Amino acid sequence: MPKAQKPIRKSVTLPATIADRVRVIARTRKTSDTRVLVDLIEAGLQSKDSEKTRFFALADRLAESSNQNERKRIKRELARMTFGE
Repeated sequence: MPKAQKPIRKSVTLPATIADRVRVIARTRKTSDTRVLVDLIEAGLQSKDSEKTRFFALADRLAESSNQNERKRIKRELARMTFGE
């Protein structure tokens, strides 16, 4: 059985607008501000991991594709992911 990791206490200062949004979410979910922050951080980390996985999948498709139109489309998508709109 894996050993449970001990939680680490961190202190962060949030801009007032974000703190207000967190507080509203916490009230709506009937949970603590801390739980909401942890959930949001976990979701953000999962999103980053998914984005990285998608990036490498597109890079693999680009390398394997011989269709010029598909290659251009994939290059545009990779550029958008890297540099934004």
